[in-house]
Amino acid sequence: LGLIILGHIQMNLNNTLIFLDGENVIGQWDWTLTFVETGKEGQPREYYTLDSILFLLNNVHLSHPVYVRRAATENIPVVRRPDRKDLLGYLNGEASTSASIDRSAPLEIGLQRSTQVKRAADEVLAEAKKPRIEGQREKYMNDKARLRERVWRTRTTILQSTGKNFSKNIFAILQSVKAREEGRAPEQRPAPNAAPVDPTLRTKQPIPAAYNRYDQERFKGKEETEGFKIDTMGTYHGMTLKSVTEGASARKTQTPAAQPVPRPGSRTPIIIIPAATTSLITMLNAKDLLQDLKFVPSDEKKKQGCQRENETLIQRRKDQMQPGGTAISVTVPYRVVDQPLKLMPQDWDRVVAVFVQGPAWQFKGWPWLLPDGSPVDIFAKIKAFHLKYDEVRLDPNVQKWDVTVLELSYHKRHLDRPVFLRFWETLDR
Repeated sequence: LGLIILGHIQMNLNNTLIFLDGENVIGQWDWTLTFVETGKEGQPREYYTLDSILFLLNNVHLSHPVYVRRAATENIPVVRRPDRKDLLGYLNGEASTSASIDRSAPLEIGLQRSTQVKRAADEVLAEAKKPRIEGQREKYMNDKARLRERVWRTRTTILQSTGKNFSKNIFAILQSVKAREEGRAPEQRPAPNAAPVDPTLRTKQPIPAAYNRYDQERFKGKEETEGFKIDTMGTYHGMTLKSVTEGASARKTQTPAAQPVPRPGSRTPIIIIPAATTSLITMLNAKDLLQDLKFVPSDEKKKQGCQRENETLIQRRKDQMQPGGTAISVTVPYRVVDQPLKLMPQDWDRVVAVFVQGPAWQFKGWPWLLPDGSPVDIFAKIKAFHLKYDEVRLDPNVQKWDVTVLELSYHKRHLDRPVFLRFWETLDR
């Protein structure tokens, strides 16, 4: 192991270090590089650079591991630990010489720094001249992805125009239409730099009549009677000869006030089902039972995420006989509700069936209810049905009422269709 430094340079901690354009200046001398050698016998010699020695002197107070990390951060060669003590002793003047000084070191070594600096500059320049392949590739991929982009459009965004504003044009058209319907000409904006018009001349000019789409009604009578005042809707029915000869002017007929035409009510038949959750038929499965003719428990419909509705509309398909003896398939809608107290008085005439749960309080507030709370008169006007499992005992109230009992099997789902077909057959009677 040896440390070799140029013998004619001796530095100590009192030297003033000045950095000029990246070069180290000591006193009045500009030293590009100075070298020290380290290594073992039989190995090629290596030299410490001047900046590595200066960095060691500036950071001599640091521990060796911290010094090594800081030198690696600033890309400065590190003075090895075995050479550190010998080098600092020589530089601080504790030793007048060192066995590691190589006085026969060639002077050309000093040129290595400039060569290395030039080579590094050439490498940087060559690197700058290289095409930015990675950047171009990334830009190409971004452009390619942008070409495949599609705007996500919904029924809301498709109605929103982002390019043109039609409000001015539409408002102008609406103002013009409104002015025409009111019988006045649309407002004319004065042209810029127009010559002033004499007000006396303005009054003499005829005002053109604005178009009114209702004007054609005034000429309709003339077209039908060619100008003669003939009442085309008149009649001689119920008139005497005297009244006819006197003419229509002698008659003073009083036209009765127009009576408001009553709005025709709905004719969709209504089926009432129990609102209790223990009922086999609820608003969740009413469509499956009555329309699809298959039994699906309400709990299973809840597991499927079905939401309960206030009312539902089912479509029943049935065969209707024609006068010629042929049968055609027709669809009849039925309205299913479980809140009968919300029905209007005129709606009760359309109630055709009711599913009975069993307790008499189900019919509280219904029309045709007897004073003692018995629904016997209700069943005389509305068909009543009771749906239960075949293994469950029949309710005592249902036994004494005029109710058609429909029994379902617990497990035999293929028997559901005949049960609900029986419901429709009973309802059609």
